[in-house]
Amino acid sequence: MPHQSTLKTAAALALILSISPALSEAHTEDGTLSAREKQVVALLKSLETGEAEPVAVISPETYIQHNLSVPDGVDSFRALQSIVANGQTEVDTVRVFEDGDYVFAHTAYTFDGPMAGFDIFRFEGDQIVEHWDNLQPMADPNPSGRTMVDGATDLAERTSTEENKALVRSFVEQFLVDRNFDALPGFFDGDTYIQHNPQVADGLSGVESAFAALPAAGIELSYDTVHYVLGEGNFVLVASEGRINGQPTAFYDMFRTQDGKIAEHWDTVAPIPTESDWQNDNGKF
Repeated sequence: MPHQSTLKTAAALALILSISPALSEAHTEDGTLSAREKQVVALLKSLETGEAEPVAVISPETYIQHNLSVPDGVDSFRALQSIVANGQTEVDTVRVFEDGDYVFAHTAYTFDGPMAGFDIFRFEGDQIVEHWDNLQPMADPNPSGRTMVDGATDLAERTSTEENKALVRSFVEQFLVDRNFDALPGFFDGDTYIQHNPQVADGLSGVESAFAALPAAGIELSYDTVHYVLGEGNFVLVASEGRINGQPTAFYDMFRTQDGKIAEHWDTVAPIPTESDWQNDNGKF
């Protein structure tokens, strides 16, 4: 008989998947993914199924790993796969996009419990040579009733990728890094903003309230460095480094834009382990 905690995990994941749109419902104009996007989805799914074939996309000579719990190399991925593909792991990639040689994915996982994760893969030709990720335990729905993975999936604004990346970079640098609250309203269409952060309500007002409440809660949060800004159409992912109460922290924020404004936001926040605990020497970023 399954352990009670396993049943709770399965029930939580079932709720997440029931409200998460299927990836195939809307992505490219003809309803299909690019070859690289398909390879990434299959590779992530292999952590559930244990299939060997999708792993062939990883370069056997050079695979640089930035998940600090996993050593470099394809053999380490296979070892991880053999551990987690145990009949209880589930992987559901909800969004996947491509920007040059990078493919980035937004996925609902269950390992020891439900997790939300962003993965970034860098390709050289037809093989993956580098990987970054950021995972956070799946939280209950936020004050507006939204989960960490539900919401829009439709790819739009295909000719405006660079403009949307510039918009989002400017928002992150001006507000999250520099804390210029006066600039905040200009990035949004009034108070219409859909929020998936577990602690924050919808709207520009939700963002303002959340940041205003940090000092009283004894939380010191800083975004210090923007490392990556990747986008396709109206979806942009930003990978940043900062601190929460002095603890080095990785922030991955995905934004959906609409008509030159920020319309929706998802994120994962995870502490960066101390260097003595790293399984590779590549750093989180």
